[in-house]
Amino acid sequence: MLLIWLDNNMTWLTPYDGSPRRPSVFSDAAIQYYLSIMLPFKLPFWQAAGMIGSLLRLAELAWPVVYYSILRGRQKTRHIRTLR
Repeated sequence: MLLIWLDNNMTWLTPYDGSPRRPSVFSDAAIQYYLSIMLPFKLPFWQAAGMIGSLLRLAELAWPVVYYSILRGRQKTRHIRTLR
């Protein structure tokens, strides 16, 4: 049995902060969620994006899916918290 938690109050998109640089679209929480699903299953980025998209549809959440190229770039700057 697999239990995956999705909180509909989670901040999925980052609010625009007014800075002149290109804003991040997806929050750190969204990237953390993707990577925490991707690592235990040893999924490549594009498969993780597909799996999360399916989970979002099952949860009936109309959140956009993170492109795998965004995941690849942002994973380098994230420290993933895992349960041990």
